[in-house]
Amino acid sequence: MGFRGSLADLYLANLHLRTASRVLLRLGSFYADTFSDLGRRAKRIPWESYLKPARPVALRVTCHKSRLFHSDAVTQRVLESIGSRLGQVLPIIKSSREEKGDPPQLIVLRLVENRCTISLDSSGALLYKRGYRLATAKAPLRETLAAGVLMASGWDAQSPLIDPFCGAGTIPIEGALMARRIPPGRQRHFAFMDWPNFDAAEWERLKALSQERSKKSCPVIRGSDRDAGAIRAARENAERAGVAEGILFSIRSLSDLEAPPGRGWVVTNPPHGVRLKGNRDLRSLYIRLGRILRAKCPGWHAAILCGSDSLLDLTGIAFEGRFSFRSGGLRMSLARGRILPSKGV
Repeated sequence: MGFRGSLADLYLANLHLRTASRVLLRLGSFYADTFSDLGRRAKRIPWESYLKPARPVALRVTCHKSRLFHSDAVTQRVLESIGSRLGQVLPIIKSSREEKGDPPQLIVLRLVENRCTISLDSSGALLYKRGYRLATAKAPLRETLAAGVLMASGWDAQSPLIDPFCGAGTIPIEGALMARRIPPGRQRHFAFMDWPNFDAAEWERLKALSQERSKKSCPVIRGSDRDAGAIRAARENAERAGVAEGILFSIRSLSDLEAPPGRGWVVTNPPHGVRLKGNRDLRSLYIRLGRILRAKCPGWHAAILCGSDSLLDLTGIAFEGRFSFRSGGLRMSLARGRILPSKGV
């Protein structure tokens, strides 16, 4: 999706968006069916406003149904145009997905039916990297996915929230950040901060305004896991995120689940594995999950993220809807519904 706005709006998008991977700035769109057209029009872009001569860049080029179909040749011509505009050849890094150190400035170029669109990545490291999740557990959930699950669950950010398989605490932490209106990007560095036209004073003003709008309290949020190491990681991550005082983490098995008074939401990502055929342990886990939720959380809302619809069916919960999508190359489903009461576990 796209939007129009000022550079301040771009700053705000990076600061506040909870589910986006990156924010691209559209620099130009033009017709180019020859390399001379491409080079001439790419040179018209005011690169000096966004690139410093010493800053390494990376180009991600895709060509589809265009006369200019060789991505390496397109890359070279655009680099020449940028260098001509800046008066200096820029260092280039082929891989734009480095995990160590600051990533290069990413330029995204798409050629579709001879229409060239050039965009600049304003985010840098992907936005799921909030800066707090340094400690991890098995199969960690990305922060952006956890936030999306909470939003799709229908949680109102005011009612109690429970995650009985919290792992490193991503769902409870993202819930606390949402409830307290704390922007997810407040602790990290963005690519736009290295642009020559970066307005540091405006950035500080926007952060201060966000701080004024944040809340000090949040609803009851609980995360539990039977793995002591996972709970230790969750507490450390919550401390770094600045929400440790608003979340109760505990080491406990599923059968020891405790729900606070009233009604709320159970939002969780139970173990689901990749090879599910004949896995009786997982089947038993989901059957027990449904029984325990019906006994201890009657009337609550439930949202369960899982890679198998057959496992979700074993819970016996009357899900009202399911969202299917792909994450990390795997098909996932988020099922949500109301937990009906039962007589016992």
